[in-house]
Amino acid sequence: MAVTRAVIDFRRSEEPKDEAEQQPASYALQLDHVSKSYLLHGEPLKVLDDIQLDIRSGEFVSIVGASGCGKSTLLRLITGLDAQYQGNIVYQGQRISGTSLDRSIVFQEHRLFPWLTVEENILLAFSATNVSQEERHARVKAQIATVGLTGFEKAYPHQISGGMSQRVAIARALVLRPQLLLLDEPFGALDVLTRMKLQHELQRLWEQEGLTTVLVTHDVEEAVFLGDRIVVMTSHPGRIKRIVPVKLPRPRIRSASEFQRIRDDVLSDFI
Repeated sequence: MAVTRAVIDFRRSEEPKDEAEQQPASYALQLDHVSKSYLLHGEPLKVLDDIQLDIRSGEFVSIVGASGCGKSTLLRLITGLDAQYQGNIVYQGQRISGTSLDRSIVFQEHRLFPWLTVEENILLAFSATNVSQEERHARVKAQIATVGLTGFEKAYPHQISGGMSQRVAIARALVLRPQLLLLDEPFGALDVLTRMKLQHELQRLWEQEGLTTVLVTHDVEEAVFLGDRIVVMTSHPGRIKRIVPVKLPRPRIRSASEFQRIRDDVLSDFI
């Protein structure tokens, strides 16, 4: 099944673009005919097929799809945790073939070490860097304040809530000042109220830091609330079915008719 490269104008308002804005935008991340297969019982099993996607610098892209469509596999390839794939994944002009401090990922499980404090868990991000101790502690302090955990620096994971633990994970991902943030169902294990609160927090951090962000989620409402575009994937093998632009002003109102229309439109692909 042929898939046409889907590139949709990324802009945050419906206002007419001036001449300068009509110039081609720079792409932070480009996925060009990306496919991925695993061996299952000695036979190749294709999990991703001909993924083509261009993501602009500073854009927030949400990826939705049923379980098994390869969303998390795609994030692993972008992160560089898996370098065995066909096609090209190019980040800032360089083909991705391994991990880099420019790219950070947050998983569904916070993956904090229970014997380390909040501060110590975030400090671990610097283990493979040459950043001075003074600079490390200054950045950690600032990042803890950014995610709203000042006063909990010395707390252990069992002493804070699940939502707070996920904030620690996000702080750990951001403390190295990456330019690309990847999120793999980061709020999937949280209750509804905590998840909504952290969605607002993530939007604030994205706007504040100017990060290029890719979010994998099963929650279509979350995808609409956060994304500039929504990539809809199909399964067996994973392909891009279509890309839905979300041209809504921020902060977004979930009860607004246009928000609900976009949400229902995306949901129609799965119901």
